[in-house]
Amino acid sequence: MTHTSKHKDKLLARVRRLKGQIEAVERSLEAGAPCGEVLNLVASIRGAVTGLTGELIEHHIREHVSNPDTDPDRDRAQGAAELMDVVRTYLK
Repeated sequence: MTHTSKHKDKLLARVRRLKGQIEAVERSLEAGAPCGEVLNLVASIRGAVTGLTGELIEHHIREHVSNPDTDPDRDRAQGAAELMDVVRTYLK
């Protein structure tokens, strides 16, 4: 079972929220909303996509590279933990 299957419900919920946010941008554009309002909606989508990306990368590292919580190789576990920290920082 892949990590995306393990976390499928949570990931799908995030994707569905993104879909709702994108539909809100569409409705705003159709209604002629002020550009500042549309920009704020788009910025929230960017943040949501970044959060989803970070979550997927972290799950991938834990599943396919090393899980820092269970890996008996301390150096590999530390390296995986550091990589996840760097990814989180980069995606902020």
